[in-house]
Amino acid sequence: MALYLIGDIQGCDDALAQLLHHVDFSPSRDTLYVLGDLVNRGPDSVAVVRRLMAYGSSAHCLLGNHDLHLLAVAHGCRPPKRKDTLTPLLEDPGRDAMVHWLRHQGLAHREVIGTRTVLMVHAGVLPQWSANQAVSLAREVEAVLQSNAARDFFATMYGDAPSRWHDDLKGHDRIRVIVNALTRLRFCDAQGTMEFSAKGPAASAPDGCMPWFDVPGRQTARDIVAFGHWSTLGWLGREDVYALDQGCVWGGQLAALRVSDRQHWSPELITVDCPQMQAPGT
Repeated sequence: MALYLIGDIQGCDDALAQLLHHVDFSPSRDTLYVLGDLVNRGPDSVAVVRRLMAYGSSAHCLLGNHDLHLLAVAHGCRPPKRKDTLTPLLEDPGRDAMVHWLRHQGLAHREVIGTRTVLMVHAGVLPQWSANQAVSLAREVEAVLQSNAARDFFATMYGDAPSRWHDDLKGHDRIRVIVNALTRLRFCDAQGTMEFSAKGPAASAPDGCMPWFDVPGRQTARDIVAFGHWSTLGWLGREDVYALDQGCVWGGQLAALRVSDRQHWSPELITVDCPQMQAPGT
């Protein structure tokens, strides 16, 4: 009964099929944890979503910024972008079922494997948040996503402000900070003020900023945080953080961590090449 943590798929169903075949994945035996950005920019978002839907409870999928963008477009709250490849999904006869399924996916997931707590997110965790708090805040957003207030949520989701978390934040500001941290974060300063203009490697941090996982005193430093989103970061496998976006849709690789059982955190990195060749992006 193996567990697989998979980075950004972004509509690359051929690479996903190749990876699952390579590891001999069986939904009756194994479990997938997909770390967001299931869709967009790649050639077949429909096939990716249908495949993961068919796995039922054997696939736990997080929402990334591209998945939320799809939902905003589907709800008429945002126009498509020039580089989007979402039209086939939006025009598919099964569109409503796929959109419904995506709305019911999470933004953070916590597993205890052996003696370690493993927190899974798409992008990052603010330094003030513990693993339990990150999951609790994600649940706040998920409740809105799954409610009749979803369309209003998508209409107010976009924006970089507030750029810093405060426990007394309320309403749209509170939800926006949670979403931005979990689905967009790369760099912040030592106080957790988020910076969204820089998208390059870790060494390209703007003045006064650093990768979110290098902030001194980060509350999740004793846990394991697995994330995607940051293709320019490259592979990172430390004792406390694992970065799994290997830029599949940009001609890189689709990556997974395989954990053989729930009793021991002893991950193995597995990658497959992806045929897409595009200019680097987000």
